[in-house]
Amino acid sequence: MPVPHIRLARLDDEEALGRLDRITWSPLHSVQPRPQPPYEPFFSERFGPRDHLVAELDGAVVGYIRLAFPTPLECNSHVRQIQGLAVADEARGAGVGRALLRAAQDEARRRGARRITLRVLGHNSPARKLYESEGFVVEGILPEEFLIEGEYVDDVLMGRSL
Repeated sequence: MPVPHIRLARLDDEEALGRLDRITWSPLHSVQPRPQPPYEPFFSERFGPRDHLVAELDGAVVGYIRLAFPTPLECNSHVRQIQGLAVADEARGAGVGRALLRAAQDEARRRGARRITLRVLGHNSPARKLYESEGFVVEGILPEEFLIEGEYVDDVLMGRSL
């Protein structure tokens, strides 16, 4: 299996990332309703190419991770938060998620972060196991924070020092 190539996103990734975001949508990891046409642009005023790392296998975009500030506060600017991670079904098991997670930590360090955090739904066991295997620990749980498809789901806060 080839090793994923990780790079910063570019404006011309818009279509591929939007499509990936839509086809990987799942109530396992999303609190938003399933996207419906007309689709919102992937990049926005809030999140642009600079906020995304992209994974490619054989030149095709197969994953992304969004790295952002958790708040706009200066006193919180030493922290970065993972606010999205998606891997195409055909690339699962190829180390894409792990490569993106490691690259995001490296990029956060490069940008001066001392900590990295994320939120993950309590029922998303595969993601939680990946994060734990990369040194993230549970720092808090918001019990039954979301009602998804008739089930109450915890919001799990995880983080680690960089």
